[in-house]
Amino acid sequence: METPPKQQAMGEKVLRYEAFISDVLHRDLQKVLDHRDKVYEELSKYLQLRNVIEHLQEANRSELHMQVDLGCNFFVDTVVSDTSRIYVAIGCGFFLELTLAEALKFIHRKSNLLTELSNSLTKDSMNIKAHIHMMLEGLRELQGLQDIPEETHQ
Repeated sequence: METPPKQQAMGEKVLRYEAFISDVLHRDLQKVLDHRDKVYEELSKYLQLRNVIEHLQEANRSELHMQVDLGCNFFVDTVVSDTSRIYVAIGCGFFLELTLAEALKFIHRKSNLLTELSNSLTKDSMNIKAHIHMMLEGLRELQGLQDIPEETHQ
């Protein structure tokens, strides 16, 4: 028994909408969330650096003994003879030698920028999620399904 042309057209529309949701919206959402995670990682590194600088200022030592990771978790002991200046990665592979006070200013500005960027990415992800929800509601209506009761979280 053949399906009526109206049902067949509706089935094709449903498949196109489902493909759009899975191929476009979910992919875009994943990209935005991945980008936001990278921004959070960078922000975490700058905040960690800020804590190290504040401890250096509190300790007020001219010399510092530490371990440096050369890669692949291979550490070597080193001595920093002058702790009054620090090299900070400013982006695009460039480093800048700054005093501790200048580095704290830079970190404050950079962390504010990264926080704004993460907030913007969070809003973008919420918009994409809203579009996904709207598309799913449209599919539900197209297919004539009833509301599915939402689970209550306790």
